Amino acid sequence: MQEETATNRPDLSLFAEKIQQLREHIGQVIVGQQNAVELILTAILADGHVLIEGVPGVAKTLLAKLIARLIDARFSRVQFTPDLMPSDVLGTTVFNMQTQQFVFHAGPVFADIVLVDEINRAPAKTQAALFEVMEERQATVDGQRHPMGPLYTILATQNPVEQEGTYKLPEAQLDRFMMKINMGYPSLDDEVEILNRHLNSSFNVSLDSVEAILTQEDLLALRKTLTQVYVEPSLLRYIAQIIEQTRQSKSIFLGASPRASVAIMQASRAYALLQGRDFVSPDDIKQVAPAVLCHRIILTAEAEMEELTPQRVVLQLIEKVEVPK
Repeated sequence: MQEETATNRPDLSLFAEKIQQLREHIGQVIVGQQNAVELILTAILADGHVLIEGVPGVAKTLLAKLIARLIDARFSRVQFTPDLMPSDVLGTTVFNMQTQQFVFHAGPVFADIVLVDEINRAPAKTQAALFEVMEERQATVDGQRHPMGPLYTILATQNPVEQEGTYKLPEAQLDRFMMKINMGYPSLDDEVEILNRHLNSSFNVSLDSVEAILTQEDLLALRKTLTQVYVEPSLLRYIAQIIEQTRQSKSIFLGASPRASVAIMQASRAYALLQGRDFVSPDDIKQVAPAVLCHRIILTAEAEMEELTPQRVVLQLIEKVEVPK
């Protein structure tokens, strides 16, 4: 039995070197933000969408473009504004006078990695245009179904300040994002490194010169390997207990749904794979759970009056659950 199990274990050595190269190339362009980088790679590997929150100037857009280049993915960027219409995102059908036929002109949402900048700037009907493509990886325009590619991933950004003129994302749409990642200010040492790189032009790396480390076939193969990452039954119960805590906590008005449970399981498998392991540990779950849960819960009015944050509440709930041995 042990020999059979060993033979069924995936060979991670095929990707370990490329994953390390991926991290190194990102580090050559992006200073710091290691946790955000690791979580974004985790979400992409787990076939999930990401909501990135951070003030302007912390390299959210640059990071999205860089990752797309490194995994050989078609990249598209759409800037959400209050006057943006759903057809501006999805595309529209136009009548061709020469052929006397209607032709579909695809919008910017048709790519492998789609950066939706300031997603909360567009009105609800434009935000809703992303519902189908996020959940079903397809867009229906004028009754015609247009499927997305197998790598399809949305990286959306929003600014935590300047909320005037924005449209808060509804809970149903937030739930479509596997993770919400906060990109904060760099540390003092990282800020000095950023200044040094800008002072010394030889340190600056142009995105045009960046070559792909992983092919699309490599990434799809990694996603297949994900199904072979082992999760102990006790860890499945551990995940369920964390989710149950969000539904029982007096600080939370709306707890996480079963979709959150599945997202934690898939994300922890992807995180373990990125660390070079074919099994999930409790630490993997602890690493990904806050990013999976924070945008899925709603705090009570009392908790907000006490100036609690979703991040703080989730971390407290995770600590309450006994770690399996």
